[in-house]
Amino acid sequence: MLNNKTILITGGTGSFGKAFTRYVLTHYDPRKIIIYSRDEFKQFLMQGEFQEYKDKIRFFIGDVRDKERLVRALEGVDYVVHAAALKQVPACEYNPAEAIKTNINGAQNVIDACLDTGVKKVVALSTDKAVNPVNLYGGTKLVSDKLFIAANAYAGNKDICFSIVRYGNVAGSRGSVIPKFHDMIKKGCTELTVTDYRMTRFWISLQQGVELVIKALVEATGGETFISKIPSFRITDLAEAMLPGCATKEIGIYPGEKLHEIMITPEDSTTTYEYDKHYIVYPQVRWNSKQKINESGKKVPEGFSYSSGNNTEWLDVGQIQELLKTLDLEK
Repeated sequence: MLNNKTILITGGTGSFGKAFTRYVLTHYDPRKIIIYSRDEFKQFLMQGEFQEYKDKIRFFIGDVRDKERLVRALEGVDYVVHAAALKQVPACEYNPAEAIKTNINGAQNVIDACLDTGVKKVVALSTDKAVNPVNLYGGTKLVSDKLFIAANAYAGNKDICFSIVRYGNVAGSRGSVIPKFHDMIKKGCTELTVTDYRMTRFWISLQQGVELVIKALVEATGGETFISKIPSFRITDLAEAMLPGCATKEIGIYPGEKLHEIMITPEDSTTTYEYDKHYIVYPQVRWNSKQKINESGKKVPEGFSYSSGNNTEWLDVGQIQELLKTLDLEK
């Protein structure tokens, strides 16, 4: 599928972009991978990390806010993975206009540029925060998701499809609860602060996120939202796993924070199918004959929802401790 193809990743110097690049280069033989991002220093560092693949990787400085630059970068590109976004919730709340320019206007620029340059498939990264959003970041990503799904209506006779991959915070990602607890423990804290004792989260690794994007590139026909079936954990169990016997203190939910990560709402259930390792939410409107439902799955019951709070698969303290060993928390 990816052999002899040219792939462009927006926001490609981030943790996802680097993991996706390494996965593709070790499992496939692409013609070229283009890293499109606006930070020259991060590109310089990434070049150093991928020296052995220097003949396969190109670095393109540009911003998704700049449609002309995107058009130039997309010349000859087969597939696009859109990972660029302003993601920090407090930063988006304080700089709403900037979040809109990148997350919404930038998404539309990517769509328009892909439609105009012969790209075949586009997969956009979404987030649980786009589902019933309670903060500006989630609101902008909801709009972005809608734009990418609706983009299939404008494909016409072009051989292109747009789809979405949705997951929550990757285990160990910057700003998430695991590195926060890790930093507190390193400083000698014997009490860990928990925003709400009822809080739950999904556990997804960076590789699982990459594999879900690969699945979307292989299987998507247009308008799907792919969601992994992954285990949940309780934040109180995470605290016990990271610092056995520790005391905890409940400090209240942060602005824009949710008790649970929500992936599928009851309203989505009418077009959601369950497969062995994932769910797919199909668009309520199909715009062309290329869009198809993979009926090898099972239609979920009406009113079905999927969140870290109502999951059927849970990690216990011992399982969390084993998974923590797979993370590099010193980065």
